[in-house]
Amino acid sequence: MKWCEKKAGRGRKALRILGLSAALLVGSARVSSAQHPLITDDAGTLGKGRYQIEINAEYGSDEDNGAVQHTTPAVSAFTYGMSDSVDVSIGMPYLWTSTSESSSTTGLNGPGDMAITVKWRFYEKNGLELALRPGMTLSTGDRDKELGTGRMTYSLFFIATGEAGPWAFHLNLGYIANENEIDQRVSIWHASAASEVEVVKGLKLVANAGIQRNTEKDSNSNPAFILGGVVYSITDDIDIDAGYKYGLTRPEVDHTVLAGVTFHF
Repeated sequence: MKWCEKKAGRGRKALRILGLSAALLVGSARVSSAQHPLITDDAGTLGKGRYQIEINAEYGSDEDNGAVQHTTPAVSAFTYGMSDSVDVSIGMPYLWTSTSESSSTTGLNGPGDMAITVKWRFYEKNGLELALRPGMTLSTGDRDKELGTGRMTYSLFFIATGEAGPWAFHLNLGYIANENEIDQRVSIWHASAASEVEVVKGLKLVANAGIQRNTEKDSNSNPAFILGGVVYSITDDIDIDAGYKYGLTRPEVDHTVLAGVTFHF
């Protein structure tokens, strides 16, 4: 029985990784670009008629009571500028995971719940931008494999971006109505902040920290992280990035390496 509970707990952690990838990586816009590898979104929008394609992947390693779990979530996202102040994004996550314990190894893989978000920048003045980002996920993942929640979920994020010279700072405060059929918490809050600085033309250093309410009902310890990375613009239309995320609390994945590429059109 205890083994089953541990296995279920690891499965829920894999699902949380997948869900966060979909909810937080989808919809990152340009202009005041707080793009991948940052988890925290920026308040900027693409502009009317513009669009971008993001392909992001992570590799996470987490140790729990002698069992080591390796997770590799990937997200493909498409964002379109409906107007100068409104973006619409669609993202599809996919997860590969394996767990090694004693002499046995188990794993699963498959698509997760598709995410759809709309970002509306409602204020822009003197280097300050404010936006709202409502979103939802569709039940496209396999609930029996814990690759999906089994129900549609909903979210609303407040986003603030401030710019000063080569520096930009971002704040996200969000609420997720985590409707589900897998015995997770329904009411989830999120708070995170990020900064970025252009050190030379085309090269940015980025940093990020955040915390979110644990989706597991029986835990009062919330996953929290810090992250550092770089973003390099190969051309005006192509960015590549890399980062490292460290789990500050036990529910968060211990070590995660992130990488991605973004195309702007």
